[in-house]
Amino acid sequence: MEIDINQITSGIALRVNEGIYLVTEFQHVKPGKGSAFVRVKLKNVKTDAVLERTYRSSERLEEVTLEERELEYLYQSGETYHFMDHTTYEEVALPASVVGDGAKFLLEGLEVTGLCHNHQIFKVVLPNFIVAQILESEPGIRGDSSRSGGKPAKIQSGATIQVPLFINVDDWVKIDTRTGTYVERVQK
Repeated sequence: MEIDINQITSGIALRVNEGIYLVTEFQHVKPGKGSAFVRVKLKNVKTDAVLERTYRSSERLEEVTLEERELEYLYQSGETYHFMDHTTYEEVALPASVVGDGAKFLLEGLEVTGLCHNHQIFKVVLPNFIVAQILESEPGIRGDSSRSGGKPAKIQSGATIQVPLFINVDDWVKIDTRTGTYVERVQK
């Protein structure tokens, strides 16, 4: 569906150069001389690459309808990740390219969001934070909570993250999936 450039708002999806982009910022500019235009900052839905474009007010853009589906991670089989779609209760198999870098934080039973276009899932979005158990790490030393520094630790999903020195094996930690960093220790 084509839209007028003046109908752009944050959060809508547009097709630009055969890719799907979300509008993150926009600014309508009306200079003293010349015609009005819109500066738009776009984020690619698949790759997270950011584009900045300027469009004249006479241009029209193609709006894309995106659907969000609630998925539950089940298991991995080679390079394929299996999820259960909560709306249809069917098993969905997705390649590693669709899951992306977030695959290292997938825990069994984790609920994620699948972005769909034309009934095809093209990106999996993890929750911002997960809680995972530490499986491997050097032993923590009492009193190390005040010193800065960290050590590598392996979590349930197999990913290795940096944690403070006082974290031990079998501790539960909260992790920011966007950056892959330790947030805090959690009582479970």
